[in-house]
Amino acid sequence: MPSRKQRRRRLKERRHEYEYVYVDEEGREVEVAEEDEPKAPARDQKGAGGRRTAARGGRRIEPPSWSRVGKRGIFFGPVMFILINLLGHKLSIAARIYQTVLLLALFLPFSYLMDSLMYRQYLKRTGAAPPPSRRRGSNGRAP
Repeated sequence: MPSRKQRRRRLKERRHEYEYVYVDEEGREVEVAEEDEPKAPARDQKGAGGRRTAARGGRRIEPPSWSRVGKRGIFFGPVMFILINLLGHKLSIAARIYQTVLLLALFLPFSYLMDSLMYRQYLKRTGAAPPPSRRRGSNGRAP
């Protein structure tokens, strides 16, 4: 039995049936023949439960990088300091700065870890190959 959300979506699709027409050279509207009508985008069946997802490209997720994590830290560092100032008004300035640095020391590696997990899931979902490794060999040259 379809869920309430699925029933509402199905009813909405039925309400919004569109007619396709062309305007000819003389400015009159001409209906499209059945075989010329554009087809609605196909939907993929996903999983054994029969859940449907619209076919779409999705967002491309970049490989994890410490420079992106550093930029995130530059943004979140002052935000964390302001929150610590608001919540810990009895602390000295040195203690507030220490807590901010401690939180950033925990947040930045965790952020890199989350970026790498999201990137691995993206690669798995799209079936794309990971980019070639740029590690250097024992002689200092790229392999």
